[in-house]
Amino acid sequence: MKLALEAYSVAKQLPSTERFELSAQIRRAAVSVPSNVAEGQANGFGRRYRYHVRIALGSWAELVTHLELVKLLKLLGPASLLEFEAQLEKTGQLLHGLHRSLKLRAAAKGIGVVLLAGLLSSVVS
Repeated sequence: MKLALEAYSVAKQLPSTERFELSAQIRRAAVSVPSNVAEGQANGFGRRYRYHVRIALGSWAELVTHLELVKLLKLLGPASLLEFEAQLEKTGQLLHGLHRSLKLRAAAKGIGVVLLAGLLSSVVS
């Protein structure tokens, strides 16, 4: 949510010529990050959660690209982007960590199912 707030702050500072283009893209991508994490989390810790976290990572990557474009076009000075860049980096680390954790949890669950199946087959035999 902090990333979305920072993104809205940056979007407000963009020139009026970007109000309906880049500014809108930044706001949409920023809202998509926490929204997808929340939607996925509401589905439990299965595949759907991982799927929504991947979508959130895609939206995060869009924001990274938008930030680079703002810099290249010199639409805002570096001082205006400091908080947004910091929050973007922190959010990226958190999302990547969450994604890794969910993958590990799924892998561990898969290993548990295989071990249980092996135990059951040895008991039945």
